[in-house]
Amino acid sequence: MTHCGNGLPGLGNAPNNTASRPERSRVNTLETRVLIIGGGATGTGLARDLALRGVACTLVDQGDLNAGASGANHGLLHSGARYVAGDAESATHCRKEGLILRKLARHCLEDTQGLFVAIEGDDENYIADFPAMCARCDIPARSVDLQEARELEPLLSSALIAAYEVPDATIDPFKLALENMTQATSLGSTLLTHSKVVGFELADGRIETVRVASLRDGQETKVRAEQVVNAAGAWSGHIAGFAGIAIDILFSKGTLLITQKRATQRVVNRLRKPANADIIVPGGTVSVLGTTSIRVDSLDDIAPTVPEVDLIIDEASAMVPSFASARILRAYAGVRPLVRQGGAGSDDRSVSRDLTLLDHREHGVDNFITITGGKLTTYRHMAEKAADLVCEHLGVDEPCRTRIDPLPESCRWTVPGLAPQVWMQQRDPRDLLLCECEMVPQSAVDHIVGTLRDPSRTPALKEIGLRSRVGKGSCQGCFCSLRVLTHLYRTDHVRADDGLDHLKAFVNERWKGEQAVLFGTQLEQAELDEALHCALLGLEL
Repeated sequence: MTHCGNGLPGLGNAPNNTASRPERSRVNTLETRVLIIGGGATGTGLARDLALRGVACTLVDQGDLNAGASGANHGLLHSGARYVAGDAESATHCRKEGLILRKLARHCLEDTQGLFVAIEGDDENYIADFPAMCARCDIPARSVDLQEARELEPLLSSALIAAYEVPDATIDPFKLALENMTQATSLGSTLLTHSKVVGFELADGRIETVRVASLRDGQETKVRAEQVVNAAGAWSGHIAGFAGIAIDILFSKGTLLITQKRATQRVVNRLRKPANADIIVPGGTVSVLGTTSIRVDSLDDIAPTVPEVDLIIDEASAMVPSFASARILRAYAGVRPLVRQGGAGSDDRSVSRDLTLLDHREHGVDNFITITGGKLTTYRHMAEKAADLVCEHLGVDEPCRTRIDPLPESCRWTVPGLAPQVWMQQRDPRDLLLCECEMVPQSAVDHIVGTLRDPSRTPALKEIGLRSRVGKGSCQGCFCSLRVLTHLYRTDHVRADDGLDHLKAFVNERWKGEQAVLFGTQLEQAELDEALHCALLGLEL
């Protein structure tokens, strides 16, 4: 997780892109060339792509950056090998985009490599066909004998019967989104977070204004844009409905678990057709286990369940037996937006993971497009295709630069997992640690607060958590939440009861991921957390 070094301007901060702020009793107005709805990987990638072509835009999201699926994935930079059997087009796109990101966004990824492993009882026909299927998609797959596989990953099961090495990697989706948006805002674009699109006003086959309501104070802003891009992920169908357009989107929930320790150095995939709980992704000092694919009907309550947790542990333990007794810190879930094309059965894994780009001129709305589907690995490609169409509508002939220009490293990051004594040797000892699990010092928190430039409100703990490793370690925010809040009071960034409201929101966010994994050590941690926040502080959570 990350914190951003240049700041992301809000309403009124981008030159020539906003009107001055009116009285609170009036409706705000804002003019922009392009309005992007959705602050995930695709939306922020599109903002950067357009900005590099000289097209400043405004991005709006009802949460913060990566509030949807882009912030609830496993962080796997796919080699494409997972899709070679059933979705060759997605496999090829993953391979090509992975090469581009390795070259242009190296600071956002860890080039771990990956193993596809089979255990006793797995389909031997699939195992035998795997290298040829990879070759057809131009994906390297090297056969690894069992002894070498166990030397590479000592915790692999003794029931291993086959292994192939593929060029998988991991990528930090939060760092990626923040870096993309940071460059976009440095080139004149604007970010509006916690701002929900509540309606369109249409006239003569065009979206005249987009109505946006602040979720902080209810203030409404009317945005006038030459082009509107719907990059809202699972909410894309809802957004399109404001224009009277129906998009048939399936909601596929995926649940993942985070362990206390990193068990493997490489990404480990089960060598079989894609199924539930067959990926182990190393991320910093932890492992991410998953994922499931379960059809849901509503986006109102997307939460992990205890049966999903049990399933993931059982399946991951088949590849790495030590997961059966590992400490699970939390579970989380996101929703994949899968666009139904033709008939779709009960298995969401049969629906293509490739992108869907819709020009709504075909539906009678001249200045509206939707970009959805795809994967984190292919976000840049999706953004490029959407930007090409936007520029065609605007009459802009500048080429895409994101496939040749490196993504700037314009933020500074905390380093997870350093021992406290090592940290003290490397840094100013007066710069006190506020989060010991993840080595977040007070200077990092001060820097984050400085980038959240909005004099009308207090920076929230949840926003600090998004931009740092605060709350991500073993205590899940039990102690560091109080330390950070105390620091904010001491530095006069928080006053009166505001801090308690922010503390409650932060702890509740952590609790959402803990309630499905309350067993063993993590149950003891949750009881301590409850005693501290509820019994001692009297918070009603």
